[in-house]
Amino acid sequence: MIHLITGDHNLLWIMEYKNNITEFILLGLSQKKEIGILCFFLFLLCYIAILTGNLLVMISMSCSQLINQPMYFFLSYLSLSDLCYTSTVTPKLIMDSLLIKKSISYTGCMTQLFSMHFFGGIEIFILTGMAYDRDVTICKPLHYTVIMSRQKCNAMIAAYCAGAFLHSFGQFLLADFLPYCGPNEIDHYFCDVYPLLKLACTDTSKIGFFVIANSGLMGMVIFVVVLISYAVILSTVRSYSAENRRKAISTCSSHITVVVLFFAPLLFIYIRPATTLPEDKVFALFYTIIAPMLNPLI
Repeated sequence: MIHLITGDHNLLWIMEYKNNITEFILLGLSQKKEIGILCFFLFLLCYIAILTGNLLVMISMSCSQLINQPMYFFLSYLSLSDLCYTSTVTPKLIMDSLLIKKSISYTGCMTQLFSMHFFGGIEIFILTGMAYDRDVTICKPLHYTVIMSRQKCNAMIAAYCAGAFLHSFGQFLLADFLPYCGPNEIDHYFCDVYPLLKLACTDTSKIGFFVIANSGLMGMVIFVVVLISYAVILSTVRSYSAENRRKAISTCSSHITVVVLFFAPLLFIYIRPATTLPEDKVFALFYTIIAPMLNPLI
C-alpha cells in the first residue's frame, strides 16, 4: 500500500489532476453575438431539413416494397445513422449559438465523443456496404439475390454496429484516460479527440499516433476500397448497352458524391498528425451537418 502511494507517484499525479476538470468550455464557431444569432437560425433550418429529409426517406422506404431491396435497405439505415449522428452535435450547436458561455460537463463531453464516433463509424461502414451492393448488382447480377439476401444484409448491419462500437470505444478510452489539469477551453463546437489532446497535461505524441490509426488510416483504407469498387463497376459497365450504362453510372455517381462529401473533410482532419487548425471547424460542418442534410436529396 505504501508502494502504491510513494512508488506510483506518476499514477497518483494523473488521477489527482484527471478529476480537476469537471467541465469544458466550447469556443464554438465564433465569439461574436451577431454571428451567433446568424448561426442559430442557419443551423436550426439545417437541422429541420435533416430531420425532415431523413425521416421522409425512412418512412417512405418502410411503407413500400423497396425496403426488400438491399440498396434501399441500406439507404434507410443510412438515413437513420445520419439522424443519430447529427443529433449528437447539432442541437447543442444551435443552443450554444445564443450563449456567451458554451459549457459542457466532463461526462457530457465524453458521451458526445463516444456517440459521435459510434454513429459516424456506422455511417462509414454503411457507405461501404452500399458500394459492395452496387458492385455485386452490376458485376455478379445472376448471384445477386443469393449474395445479398436479407439474412446477410442484417448480419452486415450488426457487424457494422460492432465495428463502430470498437472504434468509438477506442477513441473514448484514449480521451478519458488523459489527465486534464487546465485550461479547459476547447477550440471547437463539439468534443473530439484532437482538441482534447491539446488540453492534456502530458505528452500526447504516442496517443496521437493511435488516433491516426483508429480514425485516419481506417477512414483512408475504407475510402480507397470504396473508390476501387466503383472503379471496377465503371470498368464493367463499359460493355453494357448505352441505356444500361447510363442507369448504372447515374446510380454510382450519386453514391460517389455522398462518399466524397463525407470522407474528404473527415480525412483532412484525421489523417494528419495530432494537431488542430482553425479550418477544422469549417471542415467538420461538412460531415456533421451538410452531408446528413444533402444525403436524402442526393
